[in-house]
Amino acid sequence: MVHVFRSDYPDVQPLDTAIHDAVLGRATAEFGDNVALIDGTDDTSRLTYRQLDAFHRRIAAGLAAAGLAKGDVLALHSPNTIAYPAVFYAATRAGATVTTVHPLATAEEFAKQLRDCAARWIVTVSPLLATARRAAELVGGIQEIFVCDQADGHTSILDMVSTTAPEPVVTFDPAQDIAALPYSSGTTGVPKGVMLTHRSMATNLEQLSPFIPMGTGHRILAVLPFFHIYGLTALMNAPLRTGATVVVLPRFDLAQFLAAIETHRINGLYVAPPIVLALAKHPVVDRYDLSSLEYIVSSAAPLDAELAAACSRRLGLPPVRQAYGMTELSPGTHVVPLAAENPPPGAVGTLLPSTEMRIVALDAPGEDAGTGTDGEILIRGPQVMKGYLGRPDATAAMIDGDGWLHTGDIGRVDEDGWLFVVDRAKELIKYKGYQVAPAELEALLLGHEAIADAAVIGVHDADGNEVPKACLVRGPSVAPEDLTADDVMAWVAERVAPYKKVRRVEFIDAVPRAASGKILRRELRDREKSGPHGPHGPHSEEKTA
Repeated sequence: MVHVFRSDYPDVQPLDTAIHDAVLGRATAEFGDNVALIDGTDDTSRLTYRQLDAFHRRIAAGLAAAGLAKGDVLALHSPNTIAYPAVFYAATRAGATVTTVHPLATAEEFAKQLRDCAARWIVTVSPLLATARRAAELVGGIQEIFVCDQADGHTSILDMVSTTAPEPVVTFDPAQDIAALPYSSGTTGVPKGVMLTHRSMATNLEQLSPFIPMGTGHRILAVLPFFHIYGLTALMNAPLRTGATVVVLPRFDLAQFLAAIETHRINGLYVAPPIVLALAKHPVVDRYDLSSLEYIVSSAAPLDAELAAACSRRLGLPPVRQAYGMTELSPGTHVVPLAAENPPPGAVGTLLPSTEMRIVALDAPGEDAGTGTDGEILIRGPQVMKGYLGRPDATAAMIDGDGWLHTGDIGRVDEDGWLFVVDRAKELIKYKGYQVAPAELEALLLGHEAIADAAVIGVHDADGNEVPKACLVRGPSVAPEDLTADDVMAWVAERVAPYKKVRRVEFIDAVPRAASGKILRRELRDREKSGPHGPHGPHSEEKTA
């Protein structure tokens, strides 16, 4: 029997508007002289809304004059800067799809993404230029690499601000045209391009807006990366749509983060659990005046209820709010409203407007679980992605014929409609909010000549973070001293972005597999819970980074 959970809030109308107009359509008329963006590392660098609107239009003109046209894919490869929003909206205004790239990606990882999405243009920053150039060489077909700052031999985005080229006039079909193409591993497998339309992203802003109030006078600290859908939505699109001021930091450094809150009198934080952990426990927090803070929202990974409470108590704030979603959902489906007086500990929220949910029984596929019973979370609504780029089979496996997106997460709903996410059915590892696909690391490890077999699982370190652990079988003629855990961790670290590094290694006799050849990860996880060495076989060895 199908049981559909529906939002208690009135539906919103789908917003058939290009994302740049959905965000900046009122920028000059309503917020013109307000400060939109501040460089948190250099307080003198800032942009007003009037400047942001004008600059993104001029950059769009410059990109179009260089040859960028509707349907092209532009790769935005940069840490958070005050130029990032202007480039993003300029590219979409010129008709391009923006694929966001992790700034710490290796050239090989970058090249895979470029090749997969057929990107023809790159925008980067000079410190990352060598990686971008190498990626372009590996893939071929890149028309031009632009920089946001200055670099010899490359056109700067800054120079485009003074172009006299005409602003491009592009006709959009918001329900079909792809605005952003972030990469996600979905429920399993290697990263795939997630096709987010202008309509899905803009409508999700409409769905979220009543619950996390932002507006003129609000100051938001953007330390989570804009390349990730959480940062792109919560720290860029949402606040800039409402006239708030966004203070931008390129990465998380605790002292710099705390100083920015104090200096800029930040009102709201949108963070991931590791930052909540630091705010709750690190002694340096007491050295800073954080009295301007009014609320904290945590998402991107599960947050322990006790940790959330400890953070709130220390800072004298209301309970830390959680939200739920995923890249394939633009990303939001649930949020704990700031107005909720006593949200139940551990809840990730209630359904956003125009969003439906089912909880499908784990032991009876096709049957829905009742209130209070665990099951897989299915979502339907206007924020659902268009699909995975070039992967119709993966799309069909994720979104069924009735439009339900199968999240791969296990949750339950209480009698008041609060959702609790209790586990993940999918194999994806979430390291500090970043997605790590075991299949990608396994493929890399199996390329090592001394490794006969490999399986990667997520385990928890001393701080409660999920980290990748490699369970490895040495080749038949490889002695232990010829391939150590340190050797493996160093070898992987040279070939992947830092967040993907293998942080624990165990050598075992054999990787458990089903008759089909599928790795039985649950067996490895069960062995992990029983303690090291004992059940793994007589030759088991383990090392932690």
